[in-house]
Amino acid sequence: MGKYQALAKDIVKNVGGKDNVTGLVHCITRLRFTLKDEGIAQDQVLKDMEGVVTVMKSGGQYQVVIGNHVPEVFEDVMQFLDLKEGAAASEEEKKSGRLLDRAIDMVSGIFQPILGIMAACGMLKGLNTLLVTLGLYSADCGGYLIINAAGDALFTFLPLFLGYTAAKKFKLKPMLGLAIGAAMCYPGIQAGTLSAGAEPLYHILEGTMFSSPVYINFFGIPVISVDYTGTVIPVILAVWFASKCEKLFSKYIPDLVKFFFVPMLTLLVTIPVSVLFLGPIATFGSTLISEFTLAIRSVSPMLAGGIVGLTWQILVIFGMHWGFIPVYINNVQTLGYDNVMMPFFACTFATSAVVLAIFFKTKDKKLKEMVIPNFISGIFGVTEPAIYGILLPKKKPFIISCIAGGIGGAFYGLFNFRKFILGGMGIFELPNMMNPDGSMGNILVAFAGIGISMAVGFILTMIFYKDEETEESVGMDEKAAADENGSSETDTAQTDSAVENAAGEVKIYSPLKGKTVKLEEVEDEAFSSGILGKGVAILPEEGVLYAPADGTISAFFPTGHAVGMTTESGTELLMHVGMDTVQLDGKGFKPLAAVGDQVKKGQKLLEFDMELIAEAGYSLVTPVLITNADEMGDVAPVEGGRQIQAGEELIMAGANA
Repeated sequence: MGKYQALAKDIVKNVGGKDNVTGLVHCITRLRFTLKDEGIAQDQVLKDMEGVVTVMKSGGQYQVVIGNHVPEVFEDVMQFLDLKEGAAASEEEKKSGRLLDRAIDMVSGIFQPILGIMAACGMLKGLNTLLVTLGLYSADCGGYLIINAAGDALFTFLPLFLGYTAAKKFKLKPMLGLAIGAAMCYPGIQAGTLSAGAEPLYHILEGTMFSSPVYINFFGIPVISVDYTGTVIPVILAVWFASKCEKLFSKYIPDLVKFFFVPMLTLLVTIPVSVLFLGPIATFGSTLISEFTLAIRSVSPMLAGGIVGLTWQILVIFGMHWGFIPVYINNVQTLGYDNVMMPFFACTFATSAVVLAIFFKTKDKKLKEMVIPNFISGIFGVTEPAIYGILLPKKKPFIISCIAGGIGGAFYGLFNFRKFILGGMGIFELPNMMNPDGSMGNILVAFAGIGISMAVGFILTMIFYKDEETEESVGMDEKAAADENGSSETDTAQTDSAVENAAGEVKIYSPLKGKTVKLEEVEDEAFSSGILGKGVAILPEEGVLYAPADGTISAFFPTGHAVGMTTESGTELLMHVGMDTVQLDGKGFKPLAAVGDQVKKGQKLLEFDMELIAEAGYSLVTPVLITNADEMGDVAPVEGGRQIQAGEELIMAGANA
């Protein structure tokens, strides 16, 4: 329980008790209950409670207005309700955008907690290989094995880590997600273990490209052999499926035995379904892709190499690159080399070059800190931290890295680039690419491909990558300066900002272009009454919200409709785009900043689709409030009904306001 336990208990009691609550979410200022019967809720009692600002009813929701600390109150209220956290979570899990964007956001979110350790492990693996290559110790000594265990364990048992983080993402009990990941790494069901010294019982789909050996069955159902260690998508799908099973079982199993029966039944259903169906689907998909590549190579090695290089990182994300591994091993063992899979080698260095270019382009200090270890890890051949931590979430750099990998792969395909010995990663694969006869032709192709891939990736990133706020911030500052002074000088805002504390005044500039509206004319009582803060509203004429001052983003609601920030002078601001727009679940909103970001006046924080919001029936009137107005002395906003440009002075606060 948190510090709002007593308040939470009283709120639940006065909305009619836990049996009257069928749903609960929260936005940036209020708890939003769905009640069976709003008539039994004690409106006045709640309004009179210390810690509650007011009570409102709108859109089928019973809204208890709390203020800026609503997330903490929400967590404590949830402790008194019989709601599944996933079913009554805040808007955090409801993302806007296309299906692909949501999938990328989901995978990135699952990887986020382990990115740092992934980069560290990748660097350890590369360092260990480097020291062996330099002859400081051998690959069969105890020191190598122990260091390799430290670096390789995360990648080998990746499903365990992802089982835990995916469980938190899908609102499954984390220990249950960990158990699912462990089961998928269990030696007894791995393809290598099953096939070691054993003859298959039979093959299924024999005579097709999907022919698969079967070593065991599940009560008569054939189990297709798959190695799950090091994979990504199978465990994520398994945990997602488990979250649905747990929810279903929790609904019907009596409370008396729920503690152990729910996880038992969830595992009993999830693991067989994953092994029988989810894993094989990925296997068949990768087989299809590898056969397609072989067919293309018979027509054009250059085109086939380009396809491998272009799609390799995408295949890695979905765990479908494993379809190439048998082809790769078979080629080396039978032909003495592989030239089908090797165009992927370009992707390693394309990824590293894109990451390096971001280091030079970005002004984000946190991003810079991530880039260097991810670059080193990538050069050593471990690109997952860079893919999941930087490229994939930002999308455009990921696309650039695929393009650069495709160009490098096409080069490798054209010049019949080969690898003669299995093993190695990144730059440490190069010795295995030396021609057995000692000639230098193939290794020169390797270096040329590295140069091409890195050059393309670096140059394209330097041209096309921009921090999300950089371009807009500059344009906004220039616009504000021109509007106020008839000049394009960009240091005006900085001068104002430097003077405000010395004069004992605080100036807040308009975050929007539009028409001002008196706060008391806003249709939402929580805003119009001034109980959430003092300020003014704006009816926007442009779907862009800019930073109204220098400061730090203190709150950015996941649906994107509300932003809180604290200026350098300590002024606490709330900007709430539209009325009740939390109901849109993020549709039409595109956040361009995040909690903790240091922002400058005029920096673009948010884009929103005015037409979509209006068509959905929501008002666009946007309150801009000083929420700690009681500490600020007089607060003097501009008058209502005035046309205002983004960057113009909107509110003055302080002793002389």
